Amino acid sequence: MLRKTSLLYVQTSGTETPERLYSPFVLAMTARAMDIDATIYFLGKGITVVKKGEAERIKVGAFPTLKKVMDQAVAAGVRMMVCDQSTQLFNLKRGDFVEAAQIVGAATLNDLVLESDGTMWF
Repeated sequence: MLRKTSLLYVQTSGTETPERLYSPFVLAMTARAMDIDATIYFLGKGITVVKKGEAERIKVGAFPTLKKVMDQAVAAGVRMMVCDQSTQLFNLKRGDFVEAAQIVGAATLNDLVLESDGTMWF
C-alpha cells in the first residue's frame, strides 16, 4: 500500500510578528486540497499563535482574522500540534490552547520531520 504524501509546517514565529503567521495555514490548507496530509507544529514563541484568544486579535492586510483562517484549516483536516516543552518554557498549561491543538512531546517533532516528505519553517 502506498503511503500518502505529507508536509510539515513548523511555526516558530509568535504573535509579535503577525505577518509571518498566515503562511503555514494557507499552505497547509492548499496541501489538503491537493490530498496531501498537513501538520502545523508550534514550537518556541510559535505556541502563542494557538493560545486561546490570540488568533482573534490578529488581522493583516486584506486577510480575515487568523482565527478564521485557523478554523478553515482545521475544517480542511490540518493537524495542529504544540510542543509540550515550549508550553513549560512560557509557563502555559494544556487548557491555555485552542481545542484543536494537540500537546505533544519534543520527540514528536523529530518523528514528523523523519516521516514527512517535506518541511517548511516559519
